[in-house]
Amino acid sequence: MASGPNPLSVGLSVVRSLVSVRRPGPFGTSTADHSLLTTPLRRLKSTGPGFLSDLEVDLGRYLDHATGLSPDSLSRAEALAYWINVYNAGALLLAGQAQKAGLGSVMGIPGGFNQEVIRVDGESLSLDDIEHGKLRRFRDPGIHAALVCGAVSCPTLRSEPYRGETLGDQLDDQLRNFLMAGALEIDEDRKVVYLSRLFLWFGGDFTRPNRMPTFLPARRSRVLSALRPWMDPAVARWINEADPAVEFQGYDWGLRCTVR
Repeated sequence: MASGPNPLSVGLSVVRSLVSVRRPGPFGTSTADHSLLTTPLRRLKSTGPGFLSDLEVDLGRYLDHATGLSPDSLSRAEALAYWINVYNAGALLLAGQAQKAGLGSVMGIPGGFNQEVIRVDGESLSLDDIEHGKLRRFRDPGIHAALVCGAVSCPTLRSEPYRGETLGDQLDDQLRNFLMAGALEIDEDRKVVYLSRLFLWFGGDFTRPNRMPTFLPARRSRVLSALRPWMDPAVARWINEADPAVEFQGYDWGLRCTVR
């Protein structure tokens, strides 16, 4: 299993992004066209993660298009969809770079999450800048089930771009699917719930979304409670009756991106 990032480096990157990146908004009323992202997503779904490096041209074409947009002129939902799509396109490019270099993980690219992905409205932005300086400031924890990082333990991509008019339903569906696909596992005999490590790192965003981006860890029981709206009803009932302990899964940083 590939090793993950250094926690201290991650923390410093978060702080740097919050200090240096402009807060998104105020928002307008415009919409954005993300149809250019459909082609690489569907190609990845049909060919599988073994061909990530073949998506470079299509992803570059989409990011060139996104560079020409002004996200703060969009409605709030459209702007959030914009930044999710741009982040995922950049993450797929990073995964393709790792694959082309023969690396087993995106973590093999030094500073990969801090290299420029896009320059828009005069700002040069990396993946970390977009995640912490833009996306988490929208105060919607559902983003954590929508973003990919090019790793085995990441959420699965959708085969469609995110769009403002359907964003709420898309994010709800993503989080439900993420939990059902293994981000929440139960051991009835031991009375233990195993959650994805994403909920350790970003649990505070789920328990205190009005304070996003949060820094302090949240109590495990509170994270589990915050996730109940997206759980399978039978699992939620068992948790309510069993009052299980909560543990966090390991995170596999091996190279992979999948689309459903």
